Amino acid sequence: MIKFLGLCVQNFIECLKYIIKGNLRFERVITEAASISYDSLPISLVIAFISAAVIAIQVSKQFLMTGAEAYIGGTIALVMIREIAPGFVALAIGARAGTAISAEIANMQVTSQVDAIKTLKINPIGYYFAPRILSASITVPMVVIISGFIGIVGGMVVSYMAIGLHPTRYIASVFNWIRIKDIYVCILKACIFGALIALVCATKGYQTKGGAKEVGTSTTQAAILSTIYMLVADFLINLLFYIS
Repeated sequence: MIKFLGLCVQNFIECLKYIIKGNLRFERVITEAASISYDSLPISLVIAFISAAVIAIQVSKQFLMTGAEAYIGGTIALVMIREIAPGFVALAIGARAGTAISAEIANMQVTSQVDAIKTLKINPIGYYFAPRILSASITVPMVVIISGFIGIVGGMVVSYMAIGLHPTRYIASVFNWIRIKDIYVCILKACIFGALIALVCATKGYQTKGGAKEVGTSTTQAAILSTIYMLVADFLINLLFYIS
């Protein structure tokens, strides 16, 4: 895994050079953004809503019994913004779009399409990786912000249905608990997670050698590795911003 991480860093540097030289086409970034984030928006919203609803069911009655129902909105919003929205949405995008990136590049590798690109004197890493990494790092935060909002609204609806908590008290609690720092960290997490998913999955697909069986193996490994690296990055970001 350490060797693979070093390879990912090398590929990321190659992508930066490719972008700085002005070789990246904006049209490809838009196309990849639609494939990675826009197509993942429905499942991300469903996950965010259901997650917030489950949290609301779990905490609402307990908070009501202790007279702390005024804190339900803040608790749900804090959990959504800090962890659920960036983490769960990134996992969903990794499972849907990340595996597709890995499979697509792996298929290009085993069918010699990558070699054809090299004969045209085009950097295959920059050509295949850069638009995906850039579009994921820009658009995944947008999906996360929308999902976080939907999750907070879902928590409000379920809290009202479960214990009759008035929306005004719920919203007031949200504004009392959420800080600008939490939103900034949420966006930073989403940006890093998006770039990690695209980079790890593309790198794993680019490493593929063999045939159709190896394409499937690389896709599975890409999903596992992107999840592991994302969770490690999540831990380090929380350590940096909420402990130190």
